[in-house]
Amino acid sequence: MEDVSPATFRPTSQQALGRGLYLGSLVAVGVTLLAAMLTLTGFIEPPRGVTWAAMSLVPPLGGAMVGILAGRVTGTQISARGIRTRSVFNGDVAPWDEVVDLRAERRGARTVVSVYLNSGASVQLQAPYSGELFASDPRFEGKMFALSHLWRSHRFGGLPG
Repeated sequence: MEDVSPATFRPTSQQALGRGLYLGSLVAVGVTLLAAMLTLTGFIEPPRGVTWAAMSLVPPLGGAMVGILAGRVTGTQISARGIRTRSVFNGDVAPWDEVVDLRAERRGARTVVSVYLNSGASVQLQAPYSGELFASDPRFEGKMFALSHLWRSHRFGGLPG
């Protein structure tokens, strides 16, 4: 039996924006430090004020745009086949017969959903998750409940009709 429309969980737009700003800010810090080191060692001329501003502002703004676009690709899809994680660089499927447990766990400053498999391995889902500031998801508990319900339904004989 195949689901007509699988359940899909994606990072919220706020989470995608926050991740993009974070990664873009890291790039901006790296570029600025590299330019400062090259300037101090005499390899390049000191950049003008506008160039310093561009090196500091363009990467976070570009990162925010990339984060929002990547957030549309990243996520978790639940179907009759199992749990499928999707990200920009890879994706994986855990069939229902291999899933032993599904838990919400703290990993650093975030609460994430981890799927434990028969092999003893665990897979951290790309979404849903919740954390601080931009990473917060006010509907995380409801999404976790839905995931848990779907897993239990598939584990014990499929979804009730």
